[in-house]
Amino acid sequence: MEPISEEDVRARLGSDNPWWRDSRYVVPESLSPKRVYFQPFKELALNFAIRRAAVLLGPRRVGKTYMTKQLIQSAMQRGIAGKNILYVSIDAPIYLGMTLEKFIELMPEVDPSEQRLVIFDEIQYLRNWEGHLKDLVDNRANIKFIVSGSAAAALQLKSRESGAGRFSDFMLPPLTFYEFLLFLGEGEAFIRQIPGKPDESPRYEILDIKKLNSRFVDYLNFGGYPEAVLNEEVRKNAPQFIKNDIIDKVLLNDLPSLYGINNPQLLKKLFAFLAYNAGNEASFENICQGSGIPKPTIRAYLEYLESAFLIIKLSTIDDNCKTLQRERNFKIYLNNPSMRAAFFAPVAEDDTSRIGLLAECAVFSQWQHSSGFANLRYARWRNEGEVDIVYLAPEAQKPQWIGEIKWSDRFGVDPDEVTKHITYLLKKHKGVTDAVVTTRSIETEVKIEGRTIHVHPTAAYCYMLGRNIMTSLGHLPRAREPDQQKSEPAK
Repeated sequence: MEPISEEDVRARLGSDNPWWRDSRYVVPESLSPKRVYFQPFKELALNFAIRRAAVLLGPRRVGKTYMTKQLIQSAMQRGIAGKNILYVSIDAPIYLGMTLEKFIELMPEVDPSEQRLVIFDEIQYLRNWEGHLKDLVDNRANIKFIVSGSAAAALQLKSRESGAGRFSDFMLPPLTFYEFLLFLGEGEAFIRQIPGKPDESPRYEILDIKKLNSRFVDYLNFGGYPEAVLNEEVRKNAPQFIKNDIIDKVLLNDLPSLYGINNPQLLKKLFAFLAYNAGNEASFENICQGSGIPKPTIRAYLEYLESAFLIIKLSTIDDNCKTLQRERNFKIYLNNPSMRAAFFAPVAEDDTSRIGLLAECAVFSQWQHSSGFANLRYARWRNEGEVDIVYLAPEAQKPQWIGEIKWSDRFGVDPDEVTKHITYLLKKHKGVTDAVVTTRSIETEVKIEGRTIHVHPTAAYCYMLGRNIMTSLGHLPRAREPDQQKSEPAK
């Protein structure tokens, strides 16, 4: 038996880095649509003035590798020579046991003073990667390092512990509903942003609620993953793609290897149970009874599933909007609603009870893109009182706005019944400025207790939420009135 030769490793690196041979090479991924996150990621990753490695985090198949490949094309367009750019997928078997330093030694020889870009994909497969990378950042001033990984929370923890002052984290979540429509070329086909003044809140006009809802159901079934949206063959069998290429790899490979899980099938069983009941209120007791898994195991596995960005665990507060000292109940949402269809079956538009719960998942999936995501709770109190969303002001931890997520038009029949729990909280908390209620197709505004209740179709709300968050983060420009656009100098 012969060890893998350095010659074979060089050949593989040459194959993975075709821009070494051809300075006019066009990276195929650069021709595909870009995530709205690409521009801010590029600004971070190609900023050589800041001596930090960029750590690109996110679940499997949300476009991390695509984005790093698109970054390579941008780097060459900025003047970095192709021979000075290294891309390595650490999980390739041929690279087993190699150090990060060794990869750099195998790059084409260049003037040491030239800027170089080095990308290590799927970095979690290298043990103690954070220490190796920190040393490289400290000692290779002319190289900008980019690493990416799918076990996002675990990587983020290591990044913060070992890379303080040397690493900059960049999170890439699943597609928002807004991005999903953009990838389909339908960004404003069924709903559009109305141009307005800079000091105005963004306004939207629904052009076709029936088609918007149809696309929203598509989003619930397969819309969180760029490949499932862009590749027609993948889209035809999206549940199988999501289950085999994403869920199974995380549950049966990534998490067991990271956390030493001896029974990955038990982890998969728990996740399937949670996916089936996504959106329902849960407790360790009822999960234990329903799944047959011991409570201590459930506690540990929920943390692992959160770390892999498969689930969102939402804490509860009471009608005083105070966090309970002992957490008995919570809600579990899917980080990406389409994971449910992968385990069971795609939902149909008329499956109102199931879509209602998945619609809640979708709303929180949009919210995870926001810095305010950590301030979301749901309220539950005696006499079956419940409000789906309560946003707590970060400093005071008092309710600022509240919301109910529905996939029905009951609001048009009995608005008082739909809003009775919201009304209760509005009466009790004068500091709540406004509220939102979602429906299947109704859009209006009403006043309750002197506060404005914004009523939107759920699909429209998810679109607006995703787009507004991207705009607030600076990832998107706002739609502005034509005279404002003309008055600005060309860029």
